[in-house]
Amino acid sequence: MGSMYQVQSKLRQDLGLHKVQAVRKPGRELNGTKAYVSAMARYGFNPTEESRFFHLKKTDLTKEFQRRGYIRHWEQLVRTPQERPDDPHTDNEPVPAEDQQYDTQYLCEIGIGTPQQKVKLDFDTGSADLWVRCTDSSLLHHADKKFDPKKSDTFQESKTDQTWKIQYGDGSTASGTVGTDVITVGGLQIKNQAIELAKKVSSAFSSGEADGLLGLAFSTINTIESDGKPDPQPTPVENMISQEDIPKEAELFTSAFYSARDDKSEEKSFYTFGWVDEDLVKASGKDITWTPIDNSEGFWKFPSESATVDGDNVSVSGNTAIADTGTTLALVSDTVCKALYAKIPGSKYSYRYQGYLIPSTITADQLPQLSVAVGGEQFVIQNEDLLLAPADDDHWYGGVQSRGTMPFDILGDTFLKSIYAIWDQGNNRFGAVPKIEVNQHTVFPDTEPSPEASSPEPADKVGDVSPVEQVKGAVKSLKVL
Repeated sequence: MGSMYQVQSKLRQDLGLHKVQAVRKPGRELNGTKAYVSAMARYGFNPTEESRFFHLKKTDLTKEFQRRGYIRHWEQLVRTPQERPDDPHTDNEPVPAEDQQYDTQYLCEIGIGTPQQKVKLDFDTGSADLWVRCTDSSLLHHADKKFDPKKSDTFQESKTDQTWKIQYGDGSTASGTVGTDVITVGGLQIKNQAIELAKKVSSAFSSGEADGLLGLAFSTINTIESDGKPDPQPTPVENMISQEDIPKEAELFTSAFYSARDDKSEEKSFYTFGWVDEDLVKASGKDITWTPIDNSEGFWKFPSESATVDGDNVSVSGNTAIADTGTTLALVSDTVCKALYAKIPGSKYSYRYQGYLIPSTITADQLPQLSVAVGGEQFVIQNEDLLLAPADDDHWYGGVQSRGTMPFDILGDTFLKSIYAIWDQGNNRFGAVPKIEVNQHTVFPDTEPSPEASSPEPADKVGDVSPVEQVKGAVKSLKVL
C-alpha cells in the first residue's frame, strides 16, 4: 500500500493534481418521492409495495405501426392520484421527464478544450456518457457556462457521423452530435475524449443547474451511435488509463461526500483522479477494504451478501449491489428494508409518498445501526443519513428504501456519505474505508429540532410536499410530482 501512495504522490507533484470540489446544487432541496421515482426511471424497476408510481406496459395500436405489420410494446412510468384509485391501470398519467432526470446532488467543475472552457457537470458512476450543453443548442439554458466547440483549438468533429440521444418515458429527449477534445479534471489532462454536444433538448431539460454530465461507469453502456448502430466510446477514466503518463497504481478515482447536516459540508465533498487521499484513509483507522467488481453490465457491481440491523444479522445469500453516485437513496432488498424499519419506532410505509416514513420526533440515538456488506466487509450507514428529508409536518422520508423488482441493491449517496470510496478501474476493484461523523444530527444547521410546515400540501398537486420553514434543505412544493 505504501508503494501505491508513493507512486501517486509523485504523479500529483509532476502533473499538479488536486481535488475536484463537489458542490451541492444551489437550490436543490431533497424530495424523497422524487428521488425514488428518478431511480425507478433510471433502472426501470417497479415497487413491490402498493404504490402510486409504477411502470405500465403499453401497446401501440396506431395505424402507422399496423401498416408496418407489427405491434410495438413498451413500458411507461405513470402515476395515479394521491388516494388509491379503483383501477390504477386506467386511472393514471405519464410522469413528466423533469421528474425522471438525473438524481445527482453535486456539481463538479472541469475544463474542456484549448483554451479551457469551464463547465459544471454531474459526476455519475451509474452512466457512461460525457455530454454538455453547447452554444448552438436549440433551447437556451439559464446556466452561465456552456461549451463552444468553435472556440477550442483542439476540438475535432466526429468523422463517422456519430450521434447520441437520451429519451424518457413521456417522449422528452436530449440529443446531438459528437466530437473529441481535451478535458482537464482535477489537474489531469485526458486527451481524445468523446464529447457529446447537446444541440436539441426538450423544455423539461432546460431547468437543471448542470451544464451536462460526466459518466464514470463503463463504456459498455455508453449511448453513442454511428449510422443508427451502437458505437460506444471510452469514458474519461478509460481514456485516462490508456495514457502512457498514468501508472497502474493511479488508474483510479475517489469520492468523499458529506451530509448537509455536517459542519462545513459544502467545503468538504470532493473527487480525486489518479490519487487516493492518504490522510483520509489514515483518519478512518482502517485499511482499505478491496473487493473485485463485475462490470459486465457496465456498473460498479460487487457481492453484498449480508446486512446487520442493531446487531441482528440479515442474510441475503447471493445478493449483489452497485455503487452509484447518480442515485440519492440506498435501495436494498425488501428483506433488509423491512428488518430496518421494524426497529424504528413509529415508522410506516406510505402509499402517498411511495416509501417508508420515520416520525420527525425521533432522535439520532433512537435509530438502529444499519450496516451493509461490500464484499466480505460490512460498512455502517450513519444514523443521520437514515433520514433523507422531511416528507410532511410529522415525518422524515427514509434514506433507505426498497429496491422493488431490481435484482441488485443500488447504494447511492445515502450509503456513500458513510465511506471514502476508491473506484480502482485499472485493477477492476472497489475500495472503501469508513467515514462516520462523530456527532450525528437529525436536523440541518441553524434549525429547530422539530420542524413544522408553514402550509399544508395542496390537494391538487400529486405528491407535493409541504414546505418546512425551519429545516434548511427541506422539500418545497414540487410542480410535478
